Amino acid sequence: MYRKIIFISLLFLTTSLNAGLFGNDKKEIVLPTHEIFIEGEEAFSKADILDALSAEHKSFFEFWKDDKATIKDKLIPSLSQALRAFFDSEGYYDAKYQIKQTKESIRVLVHEGKPVTINDVNVSSDFPLDELFEFKKGEVFKAKKFIGSKSKIISALLKEGYCSYELDSKAYVDLDKYTVDLRYIVKKGGVCTFGNVTITGLETIDPEIVKSRVRAKEGERFSTELVQDTSTAIYSLQSFDSVLIGVDRKFYNVVPIDIHVKEMEKPYHFEAGAGFDTYVGARVHGTIVKHNFMGNAQQLGLKLAWSQQEQLAIVDFYKPVLFGIGDFYIDLGASGGYSSLDFEGFHEEKVFVKTYLKHESDRFRLIVGAALEAIDISRLDDNISILPEEAYNTFLLAYPYLDVTYDGRDSKLNPKYGYFLRAYLEMGIPTDDESSLYLKTELEARAIYTVSDLTMAVVGKMGTIQLEDEHIGIPESKKFFGGGAYSNRAYGFRELGVITSPTTFETYGAMSMANLSLELDYPVWGDLSAAAFTDNTMLTQDSYDFSGEIITSAGVGVRYLTPVGPFKLDVGMNVQDPSQYGISFQIGQSF
Repeated sequence: MYRKIIFISLLFLTTSLNAGLFGNDKKEIVLPTHEIFIEGEEAFSKADILDALSAEHKSFFEFWKDDKATIKDKLIPSLSQALRAFFDSEGYYDAKYQIKQTKESIRVLVHEGKPVTINDVNVSSDFPLDELFEFKKGEVFKAKKFIGSKSKIISALLKEGYCSYELDSKAYVDLDKYTVDLRYIVKKGGVCTFGNVTITGLETIDPEIVKSRVRAKEGERFSTELVQDTSTAIYSLQSFDSVLIGVDRKFYNVVPIDIHVKEMEKPYHFEAGAGFDTYVGARVHGTIVKHNFMGNAQQLGLKLAWSQQEQLAIVDFYKPVLFGIGDFYIDLGASGGYSSLDFEGFHEEKVFVKTYLKHESDRFRLIVGAALEAIDISRLDDNISILPEEAYNTFLLAYPYLDVTYDGRDSKLNPKYGYFLRAYLEMGIPTDDESSLYLKTELEARAIYTVSDLTMAVVGKMGTIQLEDEHIGIPESKKFFGGGAYSNRAYGFRELGVITSPTTFETYGAMSMANLSLELDYPVWGDLSAAAFTDNTMLTQDSYDFSGEIITSAGVGVRYLTPVGPFKLDVGMNVQDPSQYGISFQIGQSF
């Protein structure tokens, strides 16, 4: 039976921590409150009304709390106005309510009355609005939804480059008939383009570095998406406390870009944490990064980690805009360090140095690099030999590599539409007689599509390693392994070696790999979604062999959307042998 559970490390110290973590002399001020009761509601839940009144009550998930709602005394004088605003915004203009107050409690008796419904929706537009309208005749009119529809129309026009639009929207309410007629008149106007870029606020960073991250190029069609992409790219330099991009000026459909930045006041970032991972055991880790190192948005970082199965120390350096050719900018990166890691059947100790050149635009990324690695493969147990004897050796490898990606997804954090393509090529050049010249190739493709609220995703990966001399070989850790959140979720990370049947596998690595994952995500409540998936993995012993056995797993999971992407919990099991299962946690989307 295989059980693999992966836990996320617990962060316990960063530079952003304040004195409140360690205690202070200030006492929390508790404001006086009344217990509040809602009665007589039919069309709305008590929770909806309590939220509208800014009352405190337990959420859907807080089942352990007392079912008691309270409201701060300072809000009591505005209760009547808050109730009136809530019912009007929800289309219940005829709602009545009574507020009874005692020394300890407040009771709100509600009579919602008859709602105002939509009688007619009339649209006159030279811009397609079909997908922007959710109004149906006969449904309850909600002012908030009506206002939101105008925002959606404006956002859609700006996204497509129409910054000179005309929009006239009105809601004609007939309180005698309890109906409303909606009218929309839209004229998209001419197409706008981006103008010149102005950058202010820089002190130690060259303007050309910020300009290299501008995705809204002069002369291109105006789009709010490109403005947002520009903001994201500038923030990714990790050297600014704030980035403000103004596109409010307009001259004959040309929109200049005004960028104002504030350089980071506290450039040092320190992070330390402890946790448990069943792949590497109990683990502690620490990172220190100097942002804007010696100016020009350079970064220097040190990462340390220790567990019973893994120890590592890595130094990173990054320099944006080493040089530029027109609008084609090249960044420089370098890293070096030491790692010691236990695999399922062997131990790897490695010292390495890497350097690379990188170009990244809105969707395209190209990395060209070179690396030197000294790898020692040894037994985990001196008395047990899992691999062939020639595999236990020291390898000195030098290799150039190429990494190309194109990201056509609508979001990197939680995509709903689009596709993602990646190709990786590595050519190992042996420096002695103990290792062979090899060519390692990996391809990946993802496709995501959403129908209604159902998000469907497919992720396909394949790779192979070709040796010039099959009798010499390469380090075992260079081969393909399967298992984990980005491979087969019924098994632990890199647990699967060469697959011998739908339920069995070896501990040694494969020369060819193929993996196909299918996933369905559907929102069930707020930011919480449910998922179903299947992972199918092939790992074979020979190069270019894609005719081997396949291990298929299926499972279910939950996702909770956070600002840094979904938090995912998955339970997967082998469909041929459910006793082989895995439970995995991760932050970030796998497609």
